[in-house]
Amino acid sequence: MNKRPARSAMHPVSAVVIVLTVFLAGCVSAPPSFEQRLNRLLPTDILLVGEQHDAAAHQQIEREIVESLAARRQLAALAVEMAESGTDTGKLPAAATEAQVRTALRWSDEAWPWLSYGPVVMAAVRAGVPVLGANLPRARMKDAMADVSLDAQLPVAAMQMQQEAIRDGHCGLLPAMQIGPMTRIQIARDREMARTLVEARVPGKTIVLVSGAGHTAPALGVPQHLPTDVRVRTLRLDAGAEEKSGGFDAVWTTPTAPAKDHCAELRNTLRKPG
Repeated sequence: MNKRPARSAMHPVSAVVIVLTVFLAGCVSAPPSFEQRLNRLLPTDILLVGEQHDAAAHQQIEREIVESLAARRQLAALAVEMAESGTDTGKLPAAATEAQVRTALRWSDEAWPWLSYGPVVMAAVRAGVPVLGANLPRARMKDAMADVSLDAQLPVAAMQMQQEAIRDGHCGLLPAMQIGPMTRIQIARDREMARTLVEARVPGKTIVLVSGAGHTAPALGVPQHLPTDVRVRTLRLDAGAEEKSGGFDAVWTTPTAPAKDHCAELRNTLRKPG
């Protein structure tokens, strides 16, 4: 009687490949959700969100952060660089109109397009959460430019980095004699934002600051002016650049923003009389 041929044993190499494939498949996980990424920054007293002003995706993320924290009843306030300190929506009802909100914040649409930032602001208002102007009032900027005490607000190395950031941010077009005064304004603005945040603290809740990424830089910006007993986390929204922490607690990359020649715009501005 003919015997049934025995099954050939699996080649050892093939077995290893299968095992590795299964193992690696188990290691590959879906990217974290928005809520999971946000949770990694919590709990905190203050969440600093640094954006690129012309990246629409950043304002959308900011709105989602506000809505998420408000839904959890964890949002104490929304502070914004786009309005001056001393302005707020605290006396307005959740049903306030956009016109009422803009008036309360003395909003400058020319400087900060409401079309971009209105949804972020109104998300807080609709949730019954106050929106606070946090920026240094324009009326105080001239005094800040001449305030030499501001030169001692940062360590020497950080001060040099801040001056370089001012120089680069103005495309190398500022006269050397203006670098110092403009750096003082930046420091005064950071300090004013920090003061606004500290005064608005609510135990067990989070204040969110929306500002340009330069203001939230841990080594140079608002974090340098916050008390050591305040829990603060920093998030940089980065439009298409490589994901480098830069000292931030988290960097969330977004699609590259449309190309725009900011230096050309600045040249035209500097050519205008006054």
